[in-house]
Amino acid sequence: MGAMKYLAVACLLMGCGMGLGQSSAAPTMGTGELAKARVFTPEQGSVRTMANGGQSRDILHAALATGEPVSIHESTQPVGAKPNPPHTIQHSEFILVREGTLLFEHDGVSEKAEPGSVIYVAYGTMHTVRNVGDTPAKYMVIAIGGDQK
Repeated sequence: MGAMKYLAVACLLMGCGMGLGQSSAAPTMGTGELAKARVFTPEQGSVRTMANGGQSRDILHAALATGEPVSIHESTQPVGAKPNPPHTIQHSEFILVREGTLLFEHDGVSEKAEPGSVIYVAYGTMHTVRNVGDTPAKYMVIAIGGDQK
């Protein structure tokens, strides 16, 4: 299909209220805390102190309307703290760096992530994150699918 024909079909679908890849099926409701739109604040979650002196604050454990389980937690890793050992996950994660500097080690690669960076950890990835900065590192972890409880 030529580029103009493709563009015309895309515009027609968008005009009908259907984007490419969208289903016309009605969405289902999320479960629990995701049954309706709302704001979640870190202060609402319970805090756990980690063996390395860091903290983890649980913010959300629920399921999306599309069925995938999701969890969100905020972590703080002190300067020089021993990170979690490399581990494999059975879900996908987005890690949003808020403060400090993290080193994301995965698949034989090391990548630096500073405030504003987003780390993506794919399903099944062996990885760890460590604070390599001179201030505490604070980051949000959004885990989707797989083995979320």
